Amino acid sequence: MSKHGRVLVAMSGGIDSSLAAVMLHEQGYEVIGMTMKTWDYASSGASKKETGCCSLDSINDARNIAVNLGFPHYILDIREEFGDYVIDHFTSEYLNGRTPNPCVLCNTHIKWDALLRRADKLDCEFMATGHYANIRHENDRYIISKGKDEFKDQSYALWGISQKNLSRTQYPLGAYTKPEIREMASERGFIELLNKPESYEICFVPDNDYRGFLKRRVSSLEEQVKGGEFVMDDGTVVGEHEGFPFYTVGQRKGLGIALGYPVYVIEIQKDKNRIILGTFDELSRNGMYVHKLNMIKYVDLGDQRYDAVTKVRYNDSGTASVIEQVGDTMKVYFGKGVHAIAPGQAAVFYQGDDVIGGGWIASSFNQNN
Repeated sequence: MSKHGRVLVAMSGGIDSSLAAVMLHEQGYEVIGMTMKTWDYASSGASKKETGCCSLDSINDARNIAVNLGFPHYILDIREEFGDYVIDHFTSEYLNGRTPNPCVLCNTHIKWDALLRRADKLDCEFMATGHYANIRHENDRYIISKGKDEFKDQSYALWGISQKNLSRTQYPLGAYTKPEIREMASERGFIELLNKPESYEICFVPDNDYRGFLKRRVSSLEEQVKGGEFVMDDGTVVGEHEGFPFYTVGQRKGLGIALGYPVYVIEIQKDKNRIILGTFDELSRNGMYVHKLNMIKYVDLGDQRYDAVTKVRYNDSGTASVIEQVGDTMKVYFGKGVHAIAPGQAAVFYQGDDVIGGGWIASSFNQNN
């Protein structure tokens, strides 16, 4: 056993997770690499060539790094539990008129638990990933904070990890920017990693056609939801949609509606099989309810209201807000309107660079000032 201990590193085969393993190895940790097989592309029915974190090429790339540096590498097959939880949830959310975030769900409910179970079997004290985020222990809490690289910060995707799991987690890249990581890879001769394109797709929808995926997943879907109406906020019917699961709040393109001015999906009414359309201004909301919370910086907020910056999607820069916790629900008041708040997406609350906590958006509202 090394003086730093044994660490299990989640390796996708990409530059970030590979450099995380390299850095820990160079720091003197006893590294064990592990690549998770979450999905078979062939089973998705998509036409796109297999790429990304579950492809054979990516698994081989991760293994080659481990072999070259002399540490073990394993493949962890979690396809069954991934499909049962993440993909079933993805399908269910769309069928209930919400917009899911499967990557956050996978991080918080599948990958960490699966990796730490294997870490225990391999006598690893820690696990590490290639996320751009930081973690520290303070006031008996393990606190996630933003990574140094504001353009690559991934703290938004990590809000759901339990305190127990955070206590054993390391983020080696948190103190670096992406250009610095690329330079480190170049200095070590990992040219193939520098030329490898990054994937921003959902792993089980490799062609980015989630409509097609839903249709293949639920054979009777089109018959279940066809014939619904596009309706303006004042009740005027302006067209017929293809099925409410095929739309998301904030969507403008692909509606097939020509009114002489841009319109957006502002609400999905699943029970009435209706989609409400409106202008960009009508898409704005100044409050929302967030449920199924996981608190990071504090155990809970008690009776206090906190000033926070709240993100409602991954690439959101965040909006000044006041948050108020009631049980397992956070009521969020925005100082100005926020557009396209989509039920089913994750909301994350920040205090400076620190993650206060997060949860799933249940609904939004407009409150008179």
